[in-house]
Amino acid sequence: MKKNKLSIQENQELIDFAVTARKYKTQLTKKFLNRKKWENPSPFEIYSFIPGTVVDIFVNEGDIVEEETPLMTLEAMKMQNKIEMPFTAKIKKINVKKGEQIPKDFLIFELEPVE
Repeated sequence: MKKNKLSIQENQELIDFAVTARKYKTQLTKKFLNRKKWENPSPFEIYSFIPGTVVDIFVNEGDIVEEETPLMTLEAMKMQNKIEMPFTAKIKKINVKKGEQIPKDFLIFELEPVE
């Protein structure tokens, strides 16, 4: 006897959800359960938005940097991208060096509030 692909497996739990006042039950897929969970991003961490090579760093650890001041230049796909300070803060830690290649979503700068 063949099992229907839509049949519910005994070990999986059904999840309730509502759409326009109607309730449904469904199973969550393994892909959904194993996904990277969303985390609220910290404003005190600056990540790379694209993979590339660090061309130049304009600040040092311990510097208090004003909003819109250039922090570094990242070369990606033969283009030079300037990364600017989003708000006034102190540079707590710099996790890259000049000439280093970094992947996407790499933590470049750690910031701390100005007292």
